[in-house]
This record gives sequence, structure tokens and C-alpha cells, in this order.
Amino acid sequence: MKNVDSLSFIGRFMLVAAAFVIIIAGLRSAETIVVPFLLSLFIAVIASPALFWMQAKGLSQGLAMLIVILCVICGALLLIAFVGTSINDFSAAIPGYSERLSAEFDKAQIWLSKLGVEIPRNLAHDMFDPGSAMKLVGRLFAGISAMFANGLLIIITVVFILFETSSMPAKLASALDNPAQSMHRIRLLGESLNRYIVLKSIISLATGIVVAIWLKIIGVDFPLLWGLLAFLFNYVPNIGSIIAAIPAVMLAFVQSGFDLALLAISGYAVINIGVGSFLEPRVMGKGLGLSTLVVFLSLIFWGWVLGPVGMLLSVPLTMIVKVILESDAQTRWFAVMLGSVSDITAKAENSQQSNGNSDNREHQSKVVP
Repeated sequence: MKNVDSLSFIGRFMLVAAAFVIIIAGLRSAETIVVPFLLSLFIAVIASPALFWMQAKGLSQGLAMLIVILCVICGALLLIAFVGTSINDFSAAIPGYSERLSAEFDKAQIWLSKLGVEIPRNLAHDMFDPGSAMKLVGRLFAGISAMFANGLLIIITVVFILFETSSMPAKLASALDNPAQSMHRIRLLGESLNRYIVLKSIISLATGIVVAIWLKIIGVDFPLLWGLLAFLFNYVPNIGSIIAAIPAVMLAFVQSGFDLALLAISGYAVINIGVGSFLEPRVMGKGLGLSTLVVFLSLIFWGWVLGPVGMLLSVPLTMIVKVILESDAQTRWFAVMLGSVSDITAKAENSQQSNGNSDNREHQSKVVP
């Protein structure tokens, strides 16, 4: 029987493709188990800096853990108290909003027909269902409500993950063949993801609060829900803010027409430009190096595999895959295809800088006797 190394390129490709299909099918079938675990891991990553900081200040691990868990529980209870009722009310109002959107869409078709632009009604509704965006948001909020049902399981898993963080480096060092090199890569991956998730969470929370306040001021219904949606989709770079704005703008249009919709659009534009162009680059530095197309495709892919939670965690999950692919010479080309042009340029500049520094050291060693 041939081993993997002796297979042709097509054979290796088919083997990897078959393994990929099996893994994805397993993830989809185990969604009810995988999603709470991923959420627990996500919360643990956000909470771990506070845990380590309190331990560094002299608090015992048990007391620091108790404080962190109480903060997580209080945050979950506040979220349920603020948006739980709004989610139910919005879900009940979705059919009415969808009908009003369809009526406005029909008016737009009549207006276009007067201008000489004829669009068949059935074809237009098949290509663009104006109520589908509201239904999609309703399904997303329903998925968030379902997460509350697993709250106890998620909190217990977070506790065990945080308890394991102190002993995990020693376990990995004893299990790996080349612990020094492998632990260095794992440490870099952990620090990069930890910094990204914590800073992104703070910026996303600020974005959601400002969006909710603005929509409340101009009179859009359910401002807390749209602030929550802006908070969640701000984890998706480049396109997340646009996706989060669409249902709120459509609802503003249904409520009071173009004037309120334009106010909502202007508010989202100012907030997202301020956050994306000024705040995030100063606070977070360079991004994680994923192209816009990969971000969009990962949003669709992980949403299909893991549901609404997969959409929210699509960027961290894709980044983990990218870093794993970069660690092997045979798969590094695929990691390059996932990256952005700025990421490739930055790596080339770092490589040239390191080569220049090594040349300078060699020159100095030759000059100095």
C-alpha cells in the first residue's frame, strides 16, 4: 500500500479534500456541543488577562477566579435584562415589518415603471426579498436567545478552561517533540489572538453603545437590539459594520421614510469611519492579515457550519487556520492566499529589514578587529 509521501499531487489533494469534508460534516453534526465550547473558549480568552493581572497582584487563584466568574455572570444577566424582552418583541414584529417593506418595494417598482424601467414583479421578488433581511436578523437573535439556555454549561466550561491555563504550557512542553520551537509558535499565536479579541471586544462594546444611543435619539425602534448587533458584527472587520447597519436602516425607512433612514445611515457612517479609520488603527495597530474576500467567505462558511455563533467567531477561527497553515512549508502557500496584500508587504519589509540588520552585523564584524 502506498504511503502518503508517495502519492501524486492529485492523490494528496483528494485525500486532504476528503478529510476536510469529513471534519466539516462532523462539526456541523456536533454543532450543539462545539458552539458552547467555542463560546466558552472565547469568554475565557477575554477574561484571562484580568485573571492573570489579579494573580500577579497577589490574589489567590480561587479568589481571582471567583471575581472573574461573578463578572461574567453579571454581564450575562445584564445582557438578558436589557435585550431579552426586546428580542421577543422584535421577533413578534418581524411579519409586520416584512409586509411594510414589501409594500414600499412595490411602490418603488411602480415609480420605476413610470420612468420607463420595467421590472417583472415575480423576478424582482425572486432576486430581492425585502423582508429576508429582517427574517435573517430574527434568526440571528433567536440563536443568541438559544445561547442563554446553555449559560450554565458555558460558565462551568469557562471555569475549567481558566483553571487549565496555568498547567497547559507544562503539558504542551512535555507532549511536543520540539518544545522550544513549538511553544514559541503557540505563545505567539495565543498572544496575538488574545490581544486581538480583548481589544476588539472593548472597541466593539463602545461601538454598540454609541450606535444604540444614536438610534435612540433619532427614534428608531429597538435601539438596544441594533446596538447589540453592531457590537457583535464589529468582530467581523471591513464588512461587519455594513451588515449590522442594513436591518436598522431598513427599519428606519419603514418607520418614517427616507429622512429617518438617511439619519441612521449618516450616524452609522460617522461611527464606523471614526472607529475603523482612526480608533482601531491607533489602538490595535495592524490587522490580522486576512483579505476582505476571505473575511466575507469565512463569514458565510462558519455561519453555515456553526450557525450565528460561527458568523461572530469567523475571523478568530479563520486566523487560527491561517497560522496553522503557515507553520508547515507544504501548506504555507495556502496561508499566503488567505492573507491580505498589506500582510504580504509587511512580511517582505520585515524580511528585508532583518536581512539588512544581519548584513550590518556582518560588516561590523569584519571592520572591528
